[in-house]
Parts: sequence; C-alpha cells; structure tokens
Amino acid sequence: MESKTLTEQEKSLLQKISDLHEIPQVGVFNIRRNGKLMARNVDNEINIVSKKDKDGIDIIVKDNTKNKSVHIPVLLSQEGFEDMVYNDFYIGDNCDVLIVAGCGIHNASAKKSRHNGIHSFHIGNNSHVKYVERHLGTGKNKAKRILDPVTSVEIKKNSIFEMETVQLSGVSSAKRITKAVVGEGSSLIINEKILTENSAHATTNFEVVLAGDNSKVDVVSHAVAKDKSKQNFVSKVIGKAKCFGHVECDGILCEQAQISSTPQIIAQNRDASLVHEAAIGKISQDQQNKLMTMGLTAQEAEKAIINGFLK
Repeated sequence: MESKTLTEQEKSLLQKISDLHEIPQVGVFNIRRNGKLMARNVDNEINIVSKKDKDGIDIIVKDNTKNKSVHIPVLLSQEGFEDMVYNDFYIGDNCDVLIVAGCGIHNASAKKSRHNGIHSFHIGNNSHVKYVERHLGTGKNKAKRILDPVTSVEIKKNSIFEMETVQLSGVSSAKRITKAVVGEGSSLIINEKILTENSAHATTNFEVVLAGDNSKVDVVSHAVAKDKSKQNFVSKVIGKAKCFGHVECDGILCEQAQISSTPQIIAQNRDASLVHEAAIGKISQDQQNKLMTMGLTAQEAEKAIINGFLK
C-alpha cells in the first residue's frame, strides 16, 4: 500500500473527481494512485476485495443495503504512467447505493499518460444504484492525457441503474464504450456531459438491449466542443420486448470544433417504442446578448451558458 500523504495537486484532483477533500476517516472507499492501492475502508454491508489474477477490485454489496455510498477514485500524478484496472460490482437485491468513481490525470510532460477502467455491474432485483464517474486532466495543453472507460451493465428485475458520466476539461483523448442489458421492469438512466477543448477527441458508444417487458432506457448527452476539438456520439438501442427507449444528444459548437451524432434504433418486438433526438448548434446569440446586458463580457456570457448547459 502506498503512502497516504497526498500532494496539493492530488488533493485538488481528488476533490473534483470524487467529492472527497482528502483521504476520509470513515465510510467505504478505495483510492488508487499510480497503479497501486493507497487507502481502503470497508464495512459489514459493503466489501472491497483486490483481484488476484489482474489489477482491479471486486465491490460486493450485500442484500438489503440501504443509503450507503462507495468512493473509488483513481489518481495518476506520475507523468507518463499508463494504467489499466478491472473493477466488478456485485449489487444484491433490495439495495439503494451511490457509487462515485473517477480518474484525475496530471501530466505536464511530453510522455503519454493513460487510464483504462474496465467496469462490470451486476445489479440484483428491486435495487437502485446511482453511479457517478468523472474524468479530469490537468497539466500542459499539449500533454497526452488519455481515458478509455469500458462499462458493461446487467440489470435484473424491477431495478434502476442511474449512470452519470462527466468529462471535464484537460482530457486529450477519450473513447467510452458502454453496453447494457435491461431486464423486466427495470430502467437504465444515462446522463453524459462532455467538454472538449484545443485538439481533443472524444468518442462515445452506447449499446443497450431492452430484453424484458416494461424495460426502459433514457440516454441524454450534453456535449460542448471548443477550439478544434472533435466529438462523436454513437448510440444503439435494441428493443426485444415491450419496452421504451429514448436517446437525446444535444451539442454546442464553438470556434472550429466538430460534433457528430449517429443513432441506431432497432425494434424486434411490435410493442417496442424507441425514440432518438439530436440537436447541434452554436451558442444562442439572444442568450449571450441578454447576459451581456447584465454586465457580463462576451467571454463571460459564453462561459455562463456553457456551465449552465453542462450542469
């Protein structure tokens, strides 16, 4: 286990990606720094176990666990460090838990820093899980900070899985892959927020199978692309039962940036109802002018609009 002393830079990253100001004294958490375990705490309802065959952890939530939270941040502060971790989440029946994950990379060198998180969720019956994942990069603009998360989700009966993914500034390249199978009476709710700047690239691929009767998915992506950055949003929803699926992609373009949205909805049951919506454009001049009449500069008005859009 690494030293529990955090640098000021690491404290700042930790707070922004996990809501933790420093290493906590209580609660359930697992903090990983530069590929090694830094700190961990568990309790009688939630256990965290290191994998023996590869880097990663198993997070095991017992049946009937209510109003509990788990924090599992990753910090990369060693320049040029490349990390891959496999995390499996086993959520029992009748649970209500919050899981906060995220990766903060600081890299100011010419070397490439990368974190790949491979996450698998196994959600039991009658449970509610909210999963928050935040990504952030700091350092010199031209430094390579790469984050490629892969998430797979299996939801059994009458459960809700909320997934909030946030990519803040400073990530130079990201490719997110999310696949899910939603069971009978269950719901998958995904809220994605992405900000890209400079020459960054970000790709999102969602593939959701609505396998059970009365299953639902609601995907909403809010994207802001600035400078010469590029974003690509790809979604695929397959309705195999009586179900409802909704995918929405809204984007704001600034300067010479690019955003593309590629929908695919496949109904394999006559009672499947699937909808896709997309809207991409520049900042509303009327909104910007209104804020400027209140004393803001053009740059301040633009920043306020973008911050509101990404909330």
